[in-house]
Amino acid sequence: MVSGTSVGGQASNQQIFDDLYLAGKARPHPFTVPRVMPNAAACHVSMEFGLTGPVYTVATACAAGTHAIGQAFDLIRAGKADIALAGGSDSPFSLGFLKAWEAMRVVAPEACRPFAKDRRGMSLGEGGAVLVLEPLDAALARGAEISAEIVGFAMTADAGHVTSPSVDGPARAMRQAMDDAGIRPEQVEYVNAHGTGTVVNDAVETKAIRAAFGAHADRLMVSSTKSMHGHALGATGALEAAATVLALKHGVLPPTANFTEPDPECALDVIPNEHRRRQVEYALSNSFAFGGLNAVLAFRRWDG
Repeated sequence: MVSGTSVGGQASNQQIFDDLYLAGKARPHPFTVPRVMPNAAACHVSMEFGLTGPVYTVATACAAGTHAIGQAFDLIRAGKADIALAGGSDSPFSLGFLKAWEAMRVVAPEACRPFAKDRRGMSLGEGGAVLVLEPLDAALARGAEISAEIVGFAMTADAGHVTSPSVDGPARAMRQAMDDAGIRPEQVEYVNAHGTGTVVNDAVETKAIRAAFGAHADRLMVSSTKSMHGHALGATGALEAAATVLALKHGVLPPTANFTEPDPECALDVIPNEHRRRQVEYALSNSFAFGGLNAVLAFRRWDG
């Protein structure tokens, strides 16, 4: 089990301070530490299902869920795990933490509108998603219902600004994920973008996609599902990986919801407002985090 998280259960953290400073209690609940430790989810999944192989958590902000899936993919390729559960979860909704995000001036006052000219920021979300990963021959042998195939993974760092993204780091991650998958940019038809809805991120990601794909970027279909499920921080990469897998499986590409007016700085086919029925063979799922941490997964449709 490899899990990813950014901040874990913030409600439990806030309860500590409410108990101590507002209610005047002498000590918080004795289960506080097991509740707030970042690896709590992975440990409980391990105990629930009797998983005795590698069990750990990565905390790489908004790239954590994608890093977790990629790490599990690498463990299986290296023969260090026979099967893996991998994904991310975050529960950030607490007054203090929401106010902290609001203080950064990146939270939208209304709907999140990725890639739209009038976008004004992100909408925070919470939740989780987990994928089951195993070698193809093992899945076929047990008669598993295969949804898609992970064919590539890459992670890079900008080594630049803690909150302002770069073009080079994400572009390198996309190119390296395609190289790892052994595919050409022209074979990728869909990208599930990081697409936070902030003014800076969406313009920079557009430039990174164009840097990675060249002229093929004009033929790519790109969407941000954060427009619907919000930015779930450490869980968001796992949610978007699941959305990408289901898009490949069912031939339905999710839209960028709440889209209004196109922005010349985000000149891509962003599948505005309505889903698109299209059988796609290869797709990427992007996650870019504070600290300049980038993770990209490459998926292939399973035809059986």
